[in-house]
Parts: sequence; C-alpha cells; structure tokens
Amino acid sequence: MVFSSISFLFFFLPLLFFCYFLVPKRAKNYVLLLFSFIFYYFGEKEYVLLLLFSCLVNYICGLLIGRKHQKRYLVIGLIINIGLLFYYKYTNFFLGTFSNIFNLSSTTLKIILPLGISFFTFQNISYLVDVYRKDVDSQKNFFTYCTYIALFPQLVAGPIVRYKDVCEQLENRKESIVLFGQGVTRFIIGLGKKVIIADVFYYLYTTIMMSEMTVLSYWVVALSFTFQIYYDFSGYSDMAIGLGKMFGFEFKENFNYPLIASSITDFWRRWHMSLSSFFRDYVYIPLGGNRCTAIKNIRNIFIVWLLTGLWHGADWNFIFWGLYFFLFLIIEKFYLKKYLKNGFFSHSYTFLIIVFSFVIFTITDLTSLWTFLKGMFGIGVKFCNFESIYFIKNNIVIFLIAIIGMSPFLKNKINIARKGKYYKMIDIGEVVYLFAIFFIVIATIISSTFNPFIYFRF
Repeated sequence: MVFSSISFLFFFLPLLFFCYFLVPKRAKNYVLLLFSFIFYYFGEKEYVLLLLFSCLVNYICGLLIGRKHQKRYLVIGLIINIGLLFYYKYTNFFLGTFSNIFNLSSTTLKIILPLGISFFTFQNISYLVDVYRKDVDSQKNFFTYCTYIALFPQLVAGPIVRYKDVCEQLENRKESIVLFGQGVTRFIIGLGKKVIIADVFYYLYTTIMMSEMTVLSYWVVALSFTFQIYYDFSGYSDMAIGLGKMFGFEFKENFNYPLIASSITDFWRRWHMSLSSFFRDYVYIPLGGNRCTAIKNIRNIFIVWLLTGLWHGADWNFIFWGLYFFLFLIIEKFYLKKYLKNGFFSHSYTFLIIVFSFVIFTITDLTSLWTFLKGMFGIGVKFCNFESIYFIKNNIVIFLIAIIGMSPFLKNKINIARKGKYYKMIDIGEVVYLFAIFFIVIATIISSTFNPFIYFRF
C-alpha cells in the first residue's frame, strides 16, 4: 500500500481517522500501532514478524543500556541491526562480487528486501546510541517503542526520525484543527509532487529511451531522472510530514530546495537531511570529523560517502555514486570553496554535478551507464532528430513546472501577498489550488498504472 493509491486515500486513511479520533488519548498510540502494522502487512506480508522482532530486540537492548550503561549491550544491538540489514540487503551483492572475482559459478539466495529496512534499522541504531550517550532515557513501554519504529507515515521511506525528537510527542502530543489542516495541505502538495510531476517524468524518460537516442535525448532523460527523483522523494517526505501533523507529530524537514544549492556541500545540507545528519552524528563525528589531520579528515569523509552509497543500494553504481560525491566534496573543501559563492557559476556548476550524479544513481547496469554517459557527450550519436525535438516541445510545460517548483520563489511571493490587503483572496485561491491538485491526482491514479516511490527499494 502506498500513499498515492485509492486503497490508502479512501479506505485505510478514513478508517484510521475514525478510530484514532474516536478513542481516548491513552489508546491513540495503540490505534496508530495497529494500523501501522496493517499498513506494513499490505506491503510486506512475509516480514511483519521481522519488523516486530527488530522492535523487540532494540527495546530490550535499550532497557539494558539504560539500566546498566554497559557498552556490550550497545554492541550486541548494533551487531543485530547491522547483521539483519547486511543479510537482507547485501548478501547477494557480496556473493556475486566474490563469484566474479574468483571466476566461480554465480550463487544467489532467494532473499527479498524488506520494505523500509534501511530506514527502521537506522532509527533503531540512533535510539540505542542516544540511550548509551544519555541523550535520552530508554523507553519503558514496549508498545510505545513499537509505535516509534513502525509509525506508518515514515516507516518505509523516511524521513529517518530520531527518538529524541519525538519521545515527548509519543507521550504527550496534542492534535488540533490547525495542525490537521496544515497536515492536509502538506500531504496534498506532496501527493501532487509524486503523481503530477515525478510520475510524468518517469513516463517521459521511459518513452524517450525506447526511441533513437541523440545527445539532446540523453540530456532530456538525465534532467528527467533528476526531477523525478527529487519530486518523488521530497513528495513522499511532504506526505510523511503532513500525515504526522494530522496525528499531532512534528517531524523535522528532510529537504530544503536542494536543486538550487550553490555547492555540493550545500546540496547535502539540503538533500535528505535526516540521512546526512545521521551519518554526521553517528559516523563522521565519532571518527574524528574535521578535528584531526587532513589525511584523517579525508579518510573520514571517504568512509561516510562509501557507506552513503552502500546504504542506497547493493549495486556498484551506488558505490560509485557515493564516491562521486566524495570526490567533489574533497575538491570543494581543499580547492574550490573560495570560488563557490552564491552566484550563477556556483549554481550552474552544482546543478550540472547533480544531474550527472542522478544518471549514475538511476542506471544500475554499468555497461548501460557508460553508454549513457558517452551519449551525453555526443560520442557515437547524432546531436538531435525529429523525435527528440518533439519530446521537448510536448513536455516543455512539465519542465517549466519542475523548474519553478525547485526554488522557493513562488512560495515567498505568495507569503508576501498574504500579508497584504488581499490575503482573503490568497487563502481562497490556496483552497481552490489544493482541491484542483487533489482532483487531478485522483483522476491520474484511476487512469494510470501503479508506480511505487523510488526510495521504497532502499
């Protein structure tokens, strides 16, 4: 079950609202927990018990760490969490790599990747480490801890929510009409990003890649990769944050207009911020961060970006993707930093690096990736043909929408106008705008094929 589906929007969510707001406060977490496991069951029938086992193990480890404050319980918890993640996500990758290196017959196991395992594993790890550091008390109620881990808005594709950010909300949050309305607004905007923009770019580049490719076609596809991934993932985060608000939770932002970043360093302060902060606080800083020699600092950055690439997927292209960013971060840190101001050159350079990164991110087959990169530079292909020009003309509107939406310019103008004498017209216009988005989304969902969120596979 995904947020952008009829079953979720018209069956699961209304039934959850009815039950949640009907029961007394002390029962609300139990309702959320029950529906969260139902939500996960519809996506991963085989792995509901795995999710429950993960909650139980980390709950017990958290209690032991909190009571005895012994490192061995932290180590046991980390080994179990990382071991489960490694088995389900990386076993076949390493078996295949080992077979290729030693020229052995390929051996793979029938392992299905559980939805959201990368996200709930990192939440478990952050909880155990924070309890060990005494940043937060261990959770005494097992069902409350399960609610934190299994909470359906962020369960399968983030953002990575830290326990210390929501521990108080798990016990004492307050729902309100205002917060619910803000949540609905945020959810609909995220829904529009996914269905109206991201999915259109998916259909666009899959159609183009079935035609004769030219330099122009390769660049249109590369831009489509970039916009699809951004609007798909940021749209999911908007929906998760919006759903959280409906139930009284305040999740931290996960995106801050990353495509207008002025450097790759700035990009990673804006893109998937919950993941960036996780690696910063639980890997980079414990390794020594930048408070060490230049060589050790480079080592620390290398480890972080190798792990970042691996976290995204068990394929070589994801490792190259992580190391690609490592390379540019090092170049910026030691050579380019003084030149990268908030100007045209900085934004153009950054956007170009981002576009190439998402080509590497999207194309998992290395041979196809090499062919694609050569095509972008005009090696062995024509510059353009009738089809490539046709695709651009027919899709110029969606590109303009994507470009406008990747910056806060329009949002800022609306906020300024709302403070003037026509604020009532702005508010009415916003309601009409949201209804229009929702209507278009529903019509699109009914008439189109299923297209899951990209980050479900991570």
